[in-house]
Amino acid sequence: MKITEFLDKRGIKMNIESSDKEDVLKELVDLLAEVKDIGDKKLILKALIERENLGSTGIGQGIAIPHGKTDKVKDIVAVLGISRKGVNFDALDGESVYLFFLLVAPKENPGPHLKALAQISRLLRDSFFCELIKRCKTPDEVYELIRKEEEKTQ
Repeated sequence: MKITEFLDKRGIKMNIESSDKEDVLKELVDLLAEVKDIGDKKLILKALIERENLGSTGIGQGIAIPHGKTDKVKDIVAVLGISRKGVNFDALDGESVYLFFLLVAPKENPGPHLKALAQISRLLRDSFFCELIKRCKTPDEVYELIRKEEEKTQ
């Protein structure tokens, strides 16, 4: 499974404007709704907030991977948001988050969801690669950077 299979170029936002956790999630869900029919945005947001209440998806090193499940999507879909100023997302290391990879998966099939989370984690564990993403100027640059990285690791 490749990230480029479930991340659309239109789902990459270069400048997240929100400055708190819930507003970032709303902004990312709005972006997701522009890319894919996800049904009721409020239900997706509720699922994401419920997941965050179990424990922050801010995994550290400036990265968060908020994720949730819904019966409104048939396939995994993701968006990527980049914050230039950083957001307090209750990350495990207490640091601000700059890269937000939002993942929404179908409820009935957990396997692909777990594989997608693993792929994203694998890609983002390289701090140099994350820095390259933050330096990109356009969604196309980010997408191509991810695509080329995936080619190297496949």
